[in-house]
Order: sequence, then structure tokens, then C-alpha cells
Amino acid sequence: MNRIIEADFLPSPVEEAKEKPRILIIDNSRDFTHSAKLALERTGRYSVWEENEPARAHQTAQRVKADLILLDIAMPETDGGEVAARIESDPTLHRIPVVFLTALVTKAEARSGLQIHGHPFLAKPISIPDLVAGIERNLPSHAAC
Repeated sequence: MNRIIEADFLPSPVEEAKEKPRILIIDNSRDFTHSAKLALERTGRYSVWEENEPARAHQTAQRVKADLILLDIAMPETDGGEVAARIESDPTLHRIPVVFLTALVTKAEARSGLQIHGHPFLAKPISIPDLVAGIERNLPSHAAC
């Protein structure tokens, strides 16, 4: 006769540490995306992916499933507005906040609360503390650490 004895002496599984918010940076400047990725990951607060080909941005966004997308506006071939429109029209991605990065506005304009195509934006060049502040302002609360 085989009996199964259940013992309740094992500790309950420890909840895994909450996953860091996933940030996707889409910008044709490899120097910018790489330096921003390194700096943001050094904070210990984010997991960061980068995409430098605007034509592949939508596909990368589908793969990464980021909590927030930082998107350059002025890119060759496909501009940030077109990329944002593709992301917004995708039912699996449309809830991901998109924050534009642009050198086409001043820092004062960025602080004014204006939006571009309904999205907040950050002025480039940008310091890492300002970038982190912009991410935290726009990151959905459920993804924040």
C-alpha cells in the first residue's frame, strides 16, 4: 500500500524580487543610446534595451514589452512620430507610455508641460538625473520600483 505523506515543514517560497521596470530607448544615435543605457542601468533601477534602427523599432517594442519607451523624434527614414503611431495602433503595445526625446525644443519648453502628438517630451541634450526624473514622472505606477 503506497501512501503519500504531505509534510508542511518546508518554508514557503520566497517571493522573487520585483522585476525592474523595462525601458526601451529608440534613437538612431548609437552613442546616445549606449551611454544612456549604461548610465540608467548603473542606477540599479532599470533594465534597458536600445534600438538604433527606426524601421525595426516597432518589432523591438513587441519583443521587449517595455514599461516605458524613450523615443527620439528626428531620425532618418522613419521619424519618431511614425514609430509612436505604430506603437499606439498595436493592441499589445498601445498602453506603453512613450516619451519623446528631442533636440528640437528647449529645456524651458520641455518643463512647460506641452506635449508632442499627445506625448510628453524631454529636451536633448539631457543629464542623467533629468532623464531619470522624466522616466519616473511617466513610468506607470505598477512598474515603478
